[in-house]
Amino acid sequence: MQAIRYLSMLLFCMLPWTLVSADYLETRVRFTEQLPAEGDTLVILVPEGTQQVSLPDWPTETVMQTNRTLDAADFEAQVHQQVEILAPIGLPVDRLWVVGAGAPGELARHEAEEIGAALGARANGTRARVITVDTRLIADGDDNAAIAAAVAHGVDLRNYRFDRYKSQPDDRPSQVYRWTVLSMEDTQRRYDQLLALAEGVFLARELTNLTGSDGYPEAFANYVLEELGPLGVEVTILGPEQVLEAGMGSLYGVSVGSQHKAHMLIMQWKGSDDPPIALVGKGNTFDTGGYNLKTTSSSILTMQTDKAGGAAVAGAIKALAGQQVAINVVGVVPLSQNAISGEAILPGDVLTAGDGTTIEVGNTDAEGRLILADGLWFTRDRFEPRVMADIATLTGAKVTAVGTDYSAVFTHDDAVLETIKAAGDLTHELVWQLPLGPYQGIIDSRIADIINTGSPGAQAGAILLQHFAGDTPWVHIDMAGQALRTSARGIHPEGATGHGVRLLTEWVKLYAAEAPVDAEVTVEGE
Repeated sequence: MQAIRYLSMLLFCMLPWTLVSADYLETRVRFTEQLPAEGDTLVILVPEGTQQVSLPDWPTETVMQTNRTLDAADFEAQVHQQVEILAPIGLPVDRLWVVGAGAPGELARHEAEEIGAALGARANGTRARVITVDTRLIADGDDNAAIAAAVAHGVDLRNYRFDRYKSQPDDRPSQVYRWTVLSMEDTQRRYDQLLALAEGVFLARELTNLTGSDGYPEAFANYVLEELGPLGVEVTILGPEQVLEAGMGSLYGVSVGSQHKAHMLIMQWKGSDDPPIALVGKGNTFDTGGYNLKTTSSSILTMQTDKAGGAAVAGAIKALAGQQVAINVVGVVPLSQNAISGEAILPGDVLTAGDGTTIEVGNTDAEGRLILADGLWFTRDRFEPRVMADIATLTGAKVTAVGTDYSAVFTHDDAVLETIKAAGDLTHELVWQLPLGPYQGIIDSRIADIINTGSPGAQAGAILLQHFAGDTPWVHIDMAGQALRTSARGIHPEGATGHGVRLLTEWVKLYAAEAPVDAEVTVEGE
């Protein structure tokens, strides 16, 4: 393995070009306990129940104008309420925005992030450049720090832009946000953790947004190496020859029709010496469907997003490394490009996975489970993890079942299910459990051990992957339909969402806390 790692690094250095990492944000954030400095915009976060909006340094005429305006607007400080006062009397700013913060002790983190996203979107529609956010009306110190950090995080998430292909890109958001808080140290500490999380989301968005011709397997892997190496993450890249030598014919077979052959990306943040928690993400960098060709322009146009699961894993590893978590985490991304040529696999062909299982290719467009099969086997075989989660844009059947507000999850493990639901609730990347069976014979093949099709579709994919997870505690996350937004909404600008990064990052921490290494795991049915 060490020799392979050295070879991959050497090949990376010899590449004639590589994708350049992006500077994701141009906004700046400062926290202070001092009175607001001069700026052009003042934002006041107001908790519910505030009888009169007033700060200690405000003149009487400012208090009167502000509260009369709020009364006229029926402002009750509910979450998402915003009132604007232009040229406020007695203040040296052009605009005053009064923003509802709800009940601070009950405000969920994702709600605070949405407040920040709305604030960022509003600022971007104005000439605001220096924005002071005063949080002093949130009187509880712990609530104050948590809310301020989360709102700032929401601003950051909304302000990401993907513009590497524009010859004359629009100006990016570049405001300075000055936060007046009760505890600068506590707020900064919380924000730094969320900024590391945001950087992971931005990496996943960037990777997902890359076109099929630029984000192919080798380029994807090298981009991640460039981003994660400086953080102390151990990155290994297996090229096509190493994939084939390891016996991973299921992964290798998906890419044989493309000039860009299969790769395997392995990332390890070794924050402890415990057995690792493993994340496996589908990295199909473009999906034509193969000989089961996607036949509509709308279905094939966005197939660069079929690598979003792998991007989520890379982003989660970056976030966890940036947060310096004391957890041993492994991320594995099998990388392919599903294309058509005279060498491409045909419907009815049989592939042999790394564990020796033979798989009939009932549909070349069900390729995600083929590459994940070897990704799960490789992870289990090489790292012996205590738990595994795989994530993928896997099936249209998932969208039919639960839509795009939820990811579908499949597991028999109680601790895994409990913690993945908790992580979903915390980040608002919600999950809904679908059954794994019994579905007798759902992936039986006439000519091979198993087949990569079956009905119900989402369950057939999950049951195939369960085979390769073996007896390791495991969860499959189907995030189909959640990788891309055609318009900005909430914390997401237009384009790739980076969905899954926040879910996986928080799940790793929750699982590590709730299911210690020496704990006995209870599995449903045992």
